[in-house]
Amino acid sequence: MAGTELQSTHVDTAEVPSAEWGWSGESPKLFRTMGVIGAIFLLFMIIGNHHGRVEDWYLIGFAALLVLILVVDAVKRRRPR
Repeated sequence: MAGTELQSTHVDTAEVPSAEWGWSGESPKLFRTMGVIGAIFLLFMIIGNHHGRVEDWYLIGFAALLVLILVVDAVKRRRPR
């Protein structure tokens, strides 16, 4: 009977309200994947019917900023604490 019981995570539901229904974490792999997809999407937006190039520079700049954030995150994850 002990095998069917759920393990308690000892998370205070006042601090983490989502722990009450069983989820109290982040999904860093999903966040990194969505960051890469977002950067690619920004670069695909360069292809379009606009004539000015100012929009292209903003799209490239925001995509580069997103990639820089992802690289900094990857470097910080590899360093031992």
